[in-house]
Amino acid sequence: MEILMDILNVAVYSILAIVLMLGGNFLIDLAIPCHFPTEIKKGNKAVGFLSAGSFVAIGILLRAAIMSPNASNVLYDETLIGGILSSAVYFVIGIIFSIIGYFVLNAFHKQYNLNEEIGNGNTAAGIVVGGMFIGLAIAISGVIF
Repeated sequence: MEILMDILNVAVYSILAIVLMLGGNFLIDLAIPCHFPTEIKKGNKAVGFLSAGSFVAIGILLRAAIMSPNASNVLYDETLIGGILSSAVYFVIGIIFSIIGYFVLNAFHKQYNLNEEIGNGNTAAGIVVGGMFIGLAIAISGVIF
């Protein structure tokens, strides 16, 4: 019977991860004023690097949110539903701070506008922002876990 619960947990958290990954990427796409699917279809490598970095960052945040000992002990009872809800809460907080980090990074670089550079296909700008998302996710995941 325990193996069935383990399988159920894997299935539920996998579905949760997919949904939250898509939602997180959607939120990041909203924060950066260029439409990721359109830009990727045009071959904009900057958006490709940024998007790849955001997916890695989202995965890091999801892992921390799901594995957090606080996820089942502080916010909700130790149930599957409680774990799902608290994982989602920690994940949303992580995404919000990642997006805030992007705005701070963009404001810090007065010599250029990251939004424009990414929209124009500047690969270096995409790599910088993708790396920023990954770095922030690693730092934020340390706080979550």
